Amino acid sequence: MAQDGVSLSGVAGRYASALYELASEKSATDEVAAALAAFQSLMNDSPDLKRLVKSPVFTAQEQVKALDAVLGKAGVSGIAANFIRLVASKRRLFVLPDMIAAYQGLHDKAKGLVRADVTVAAPLRPDHEAALRQALAAVTGGKSVSLNVRTDPSVIGGIIVKLGSRMVDASVRTKLNSIRTRMKEVG
Repeated sequence: MAQDGVSLSGVAGRYASALYELASEKSATDEVAAALAAFQSLMNDSPDLKRLVKSPVFTAQEQVKALDAVLGKAGVSGIAANFIRLVASKRRLFVLPDMIAAYQGLHDKAKGLVRADVTVAAPLRPDHEAALRQALAAVTGGKSVSLNVRTDPSVIGGIIVKLGSRMVDASVRTKLNSIRTRMKEVG
């Protein structure tokens, strides 16, 4: 099941689709997206929360009780908090990161936004970032582009861009690896 390029297959897609419909009815898609992004950030930053979400050792009641405390401290409330509690009570909490990603995909699609993951060796200057954003907007047919720029010195130079299912790797590291491979084939 796909909705305009957003994959909604499996449990994560069904839950995300239902949540998006509910949020749309309540005119709260932006608030839910922000709350889910905040919770995802908490999961990324806390190994303990990640363990709570992923581990089948905890009962549904234990997960809901622990999440109540976390959601209260994080300021996540309303539809998003109720959704996270529901997912925990249904023993589907381990799929929550995929549900959040699917919801964000639906939200981005509705807003006409495309996300691009960019890896560079050194931080981009503002003029380079603007030029990259403009080039990616042209590739996507004029859609608004949100850049997630990550610095990784191991790419040596150049750029790696992941836009949806497409990836362009123009890094020096990849080019050097390619040359190394060809030299091994010859000699």
